[in-house]
Parts: sequence; C-alpha cells; structure tokens
Amino acid sequence: MTTPRVFTAIVNPAAGGSASASSLIPLARLLREAGAEVAVEYSRGLDHARTVARDAAEAGRVVLGVGGDGMIGCVGGALAGTGAVFGIVPAGRGNDFARQLGVPADPERLAPLLLDGEPRAVDAIEANGTPVLGSVYAGVDAVANANANRTRLLRGSAAYYVGALRAIASWRAADYRVIVDGEEHRREGYTVVAANSGYYGFGKHVAPDARVDDGLLDVVLVRNASRLLFFAVMRELEAGTHVRRPQVEVLRGREVRIELAGPPGRTLPYGADGELPGVLPVTAKVMPGALRVLAP
Repeated sequence: MTTPRVFTAIVNPAAGGSASASSLIPLARLLREAGAEVAVEYSRGLDHARTVARDAAEAGRVVLGVGGDGMIGCVGGALAGTGAVFGIVPAGRGNDFARQLGVPADPERLAPLLLDGEPRAVDAIEANGTPVLGSVYAGVDAVANANANRTRLLRGSAAYYVGALRAIASWRAADYRVIVDGEEHRREGYTVVAANSGYYGFGKHVAPDARVDDGLLDVVLVRNASRLLFFAVMRELEAGTHVRRPQVEVLRGREVRIELAGPPGRTLPYGADGELPGVLPVTAKVMPGALRVLAP
C-alpha cells in the first residue's frame, strides 16, 4: 500500500471573486477522506506565494496552486526546475493553463488525479529571468490587461472586454523587432505572443498548435490591419481559426526576444500568465520539461 501524498495548497483568496477558497473545501475533504494530509496557505501576494511554494517543496510536499492563471503561473513558475510535484486546482476565471493540460475543475474528477496521478514533465518559460508557464505577450492585449487592472467598477471578463475596447480604440501599430533563435523579424502590428500553452485571455486559443512538451514556443504575430479586420481576428480566437488569415504569422523557436524598434520614447507593457511584470524588451526562453505537474 502506497503512502498517501502530503499536500500544501496555496490559495489566492481574491481569484474568481473569492471562489478559490470555497472551491478548495470539497476537494480538500475528498483528499483527506482518502488519507492525505492537506495544509492550506493563503497568499498575501505573489512573492509570498513563491516563498511558501518553495518551502513546501523542500519539505517534500506536493504543492497545489489554487486560483486562476496568475496564481498558477506564479506557483508553478516558482517550482520550475526544482523537481517538485505541482498540482493545479483551477479556480479562477480563465484557467487557461489547466485547459491546455486537460486538468478538471470538478473535485470528484480532480481528487483521483491528485492522489494517484503520475507527474508529467511539461515546459515552462523564463521571461526576463522569471519562470512563467503559459505565454508572454506584448501588444494591445497587454495594454488591455493594464486597462482592466485599473478598472474599479468591473471585474473578470467584463473588465477585460472594456479594457480591450479602450486599448484598440487608442492603438497605434507597434514597430516590433522580434528575434527568434537569432533570426530577426521586423513587423508592424497589434501583438506578439510567445506561447507555451495554446490558450490565454479567458479561453482564447491564440496558438492552437502549441504544445507544452515539445521544447518550443509558438510565436504568434498579429500584423497591422484595419480595426474592423482586427475585430474579425479577435472573434476567431475562440476557435483558433485566426491563424489562417494572412495578417497572422506563426513562428517557432526556443528563444524569443521582443523589442520595440521605435519611435523613440514609446513604451509597451508585456504580460505573462495574466500579470504585467514590466515593459519591453523581453526575452522568453523555453525551459524544456522543467515542471513536474499532475495532469492527464
């Protein structure tokens, strides 16, 4: 008889309108009924979550990230390269990395995976030295993200939708210098996404051919077009059919650097797993098989 796993669940109490904490209750009950030990830690911020994750991993515990993509990317990124075992409890609004991996949100289906599943090696991304999981992006999507974060009256997808409309209305085509494995590409456009996972932005299938275990990043460039055509591309993101359009280009590589070539003085934020770590330039490097995650 195998010894039940010992878990530390790190919860983002704000994710999904406080749904994270409540969604953990039935799951923790199922894990404990199976004989597992479950400790719960509430995050006071991303740095605190990283510290708790590393401490729990060093103690030999399975670390559960409970929340949306920001929390999952934070906790999973902290464990990348450590050999620790990571479990995802999807409890945010987007849950894009969990969607890519096929991790269920239903406690009855998730508990057996966490109790008995074999860890699967998946890739991570090092973005300007910080490990993240899903994607790194720089363009109108990152500006929309920033607008949504500043919105006080709306939350979740509604805040992002309004933030996106504001971003598109004021958007001027960015002059990008994108260097993929040493080869330079100059493009004017709306965004550049270096994707490990195929999904971002609340279920948008931005990189439909991306895989988390191929040692490569799919680099999606949405080139300059009319706003009307850009909205058509955005509608097609749900199904991933946007990549058929001539305005959308997909490259692949192990290392991607995204820079603004001009004009002087313009800055552009970049996003990573729903967070906004800084402004361009950003270098995204794949970390092959860096994370051991309990996933189908």
